[in-house]
Order: sequence, then structure tokens, then C-alpha cells
Amino acid sequence: MTVGLVWAEARGGVIGAEGGIPWHVPEDLAHFKAVTLKHPVIMGRKTWDSLPERFRPLPGRRNIVVTRQADWAADGAERAGSFEEALSAAGANAGANAGAGAAPATEPGHAAEAWVIGGGELYREALASAHRLEVTEIDLQVDGDARAPDWSGDDWRVDAREPSDGWLESRTGIRYRFLSLSRPRS
Repeated sequence: MTVGLVWAEARGGVIGAEGGIPWHVPEDLAHFKAVTLKHPVIMGRKTWDSLPERFRPLPGRRNIVVTRQADWAADGAERAGSFEEALSAAGANAGANAGAGAAPATEPGHAAEAWVIGGGELYREALASAHRLEVTEIDLQVDGDARAPDWSGDDWRVDAREPSDGWLESRTGIRYRFLSLSRPRS
């Protein structure tokens, strides 16, 4: 199974503050949806809690929540006690019991893929297993208490940068750009 991590980060690697995202870039949200739709998404419980109720569970995706709370349960989510357990569940049943429109792992021409969507602790744990990164760089200096993992020392290759030079500007006036990275499977 291919494991990807997807996040948006401000300068200094900030991905969150006080349980939320300290910016609003609708174009990044659309990118996130395009990347993760029809694939299992793996998230920590705090990330689940940070999603507005109207978006829980994220539609068209299996929602797997990693938590040490053995009695945790939520409608539309599967509980996993560890990242490894979440990966195993995603790989064993990719497409099964998923949200409407989720693609099965056995669909011809469709590789089994799961996306880790946060938070910071889970990203750091999952980075060693990842084959793909989708990073939205946000051109803001903000304070935050959650940070993206440091992938700079690993053998990541930048496959695409949009735009190739400079920045795009959100309809909210915030500058951003997309990075797609990959590394060979070990």
C-alpha cells in the first residue's frame, strides 16, 4: 500500500494552533479533497475533534482515527489503537465500509493508497512509512502549537511545484503553493 501524508504549513512548519488551522485558504481545502477523496484517511483523535461536525466523517473516505482511548467511538469513524493498526486496517479493507464512492484496493489500475491527515504527532510517526507527501506552503508567519514533520533530511524528490516559481494568491489574499514529493519504496 502507498502511504501519503498531506498537510498545509505556514513558515516555520506551523500546521495548527489551539486545535485549529490559523488561516483559511479555500484552494488548499479543494486540493486536500482532490488528493484524499476515495482513499482511507488516517488521523489522530485531536484532528478528528478539530473537524467541524458537519464534515465528520469526511465524505467519500474511510475515516480511521488513531487514539489510545480504548472506549473511543464516533459515528462514521473506525478506531485504531496505533498507527500500525490503522495502516493494517486501511490495507486489509481498503474500500470496504468506506464512505460513498471510495475505491476498493483491488480496482484495476488503482493502487491501494491511504493518506495521513494529521496531526503533528501522527505525521512524525508516519513519515518513516510514507512514499508521498502533498504539502501546501502558506506564505504566512503565524504562531502555532503543532508543527509539520521535518522531511528535509530524507531522500524526498520534488515531483511537482505549483507554480514552478513564486506563489499563487488565494481568493482570501493569502499566498500559497503546492509541493508534491515522493521517495522510492524501501
